[in-house]
Amino acid sequence: MNKEQEKKYRALLPYFLLGLAIIAAYRISGEMAFFANIVRRALEIIAPFFYGFLLAYIINIPRSAIQNLLAKTNTKFILKRQKQLSILVAFLFLLALIALIINLIVPAIISSVAFFIANIPAYWESVLRVVERFNEMDLFGWHISADALLVIIGDFFSEFRIENLSRPINILVGAGATVFSGIIAFIASIYILLEKDKFKIFAQRLIRLVTTNEISDMIVEHFARLNHNFRQYIRTQTIDGIILGILATVLLLILGSPYALVLGLMLGVVNYIPYFGSIFGTLAAVIVVAFTQGLTMGLIAAAALFTVQQIDANIIQPKLMSGSFSLSPLLVIISITVGGALAGIFGMIAAIPIIAVLKDILDSIMAHYERKKQF
Repeated sequence: MNKEQEKKYRALLPYFLLGLAIIAAYRISGEMAFFANIVRRALEIIAPFFYGFLLAYIINIPRSAIQNLLAKTNTKFILKRQKQLSILVAFLFLLALIALIINLIVPAIISSVAFFIANIPAYWESVLRVVERFNEMDLFGWHISADALLVIIGDFFSEFRIENLSRPINILVGAGATVFSGIIAFIASIYILLEKDKFKIFAQRLIRLVTTNEISDMIVEHFARLNHNFRQYIRTQTIDGIILGILATVLLLILGSPYALVLGLMLGVVNYIPYFGSIFGTLAAVIVVAFTQGLTMGLIAAAALFTVQQIDANIIQPKLMSGSFSLSPLLVIISITVGGALAGIFGMIAAIPIIAVLKDILDSIMAHYERKKQF
């Protein structure tokens, strides 16, 4: 083959590859159900290990602090096994926390739910009185039909039908599979923590193998920054959620709410979602108080919880964050919205640390080209 023919074949190669890609895409599109089942099955297989990684990542935050404390001891036995002991202590703490939740918090939640169910007729009468007062005010000609409201509530709860639970064997199999996956995730998290340093070294070697030293250093640096952001965000939001949950619980107890513990827990948990979490959590708490204790108490609860939110947002959170995530509110709202659309609640929680690193990368790129432009 002469150079002219070789040049001609090389020129035709992209068109040939494009044709193969079109044929492959056509064939795959006709077998989408088959490939979707393969992907779904693959995700089911790796799901326990993914959750194991998440558990290991979260446990590693207190584990690191425990290992630092153990490293300060003068006992040779502890110093030699500080990593294994720190993992053991961290998981014992997790199991103790789970036991505490099961023995103290879950019974209180069940009691609150049972109390709520028992008092549904009284609460419905309260709702009807609120509807009647609203209709009497005749605001903008708006009127609420109690029958229509009852239909809406009935339609909402009609999704939870008993006949959907008509196959107890499937339920037991599903529960067994969930428990089995949980056990696999738990065991995997232990081994991930034990082998964490080896995984880290392997990943760095692999990055350096496929990229230049400059690019690999940049990747390692930004991943380290992302890891730092995630750790600090989880730590900060956990502490802040505990503080907010305790304040809200105490406040609702003072107001006489029988659901103070449940609502306080809810506000502490949804606090992991920036901005929107506390807003929707507070709104839900106010609605519950208004329908169970009257509109006046609902307004008092709204004012009190709003005050607590402002104290948390302007005093407690800035002290905990220490300016780590210096992002504009607009950027935060956009990132939360995009993260929620892509990955649900997990995406909303992960949005802030990720967007902070992406902003750093963009700032670095812009600074690099600005320096080049000056010379």
